Amino acid sequence: MYYNGLDLTYLVFFIPALLLSLWAQSAVKSRFSKFNKVAVKKGLTGAQAAAILLRANGITDVKIAHIKGFLTDNYNPVNKVLSLSDATYASSSVAAVGVAAHETGHAIQHHTGYIPLNLRRSLVPVANLGSRLGPLMAVGGAGYSLYAQNAQYSSLSQLIINIGLLLFAGSVLFYLITLPVEFDASRRALKILKGAGVFSDRNEMEGAKSVLWAAAMTYVASALSAVASFVRIFLITQRRSRR
Repeated sequence: MYYNGLDLTYLVFFIPALLLSLWAQSAVKSRFSKFNKVAVKKGLTGAQAAAILLRANGITDVKIAHIKGFLTDNYNPVNKVLSLSDATYASSSVAAVGVAAHETGHAIQHHTGYIPLNLRRSLVPVANLGSRLGPLMAVGGAGYSLYAQNAQYSSLSQLIINIGLLLFAGSVLFYLITLPVEFDASRRALKILKGAGVFSDRNEMEGAKSVLWAAAMTYVASALSAVASFVRIFLITQRRSRR
């Protein structure tokens, strides 16, 4: 659907994704800043809370390390290292402990063989290749189809388009699979924080929940943006291949 040259179908996906992304980024910063000023009553740091939560779930082979940066926290399932950032590792705030618990949730997913996490790991090479090469091949194939003079070249251009779209679809699938992985990690984080007694009252739990929910919305925005980009490339290839 077009209006004065604008691709309305693309805008239907892109505008909500953009607005959600801007809101989510702002919400993460503001909520982290707010609850980073609220100290955990038990005085536990992010690193100490992560260690308690790992032990509570029978995980003894994961190393907790300090990594530079702001909210660069991550769990690496390859070497089993849970890296906590400057804002999390030594901080005893509600926000820091919440983020540390979220990354611990990923370690628990790995320990229990959570299928979506394993699927996302397997899609990493496809996502890296597909996000870079997929759009180029799809659009390039569509452009080549404009100059194809016979059925043989036309079939070749369609093959290039299909391969490009397939690669790009793999990267989009990666973003979609990330959603249940991240939401589940936050769900596990809140559950284990309550079960292990890291937080003392409901207000601490609500603070951590607020931070993690805003962070989860950034992944939703990324997924919507990926879908929007795929729809746009798909429409371009279909329009050009019909000419």
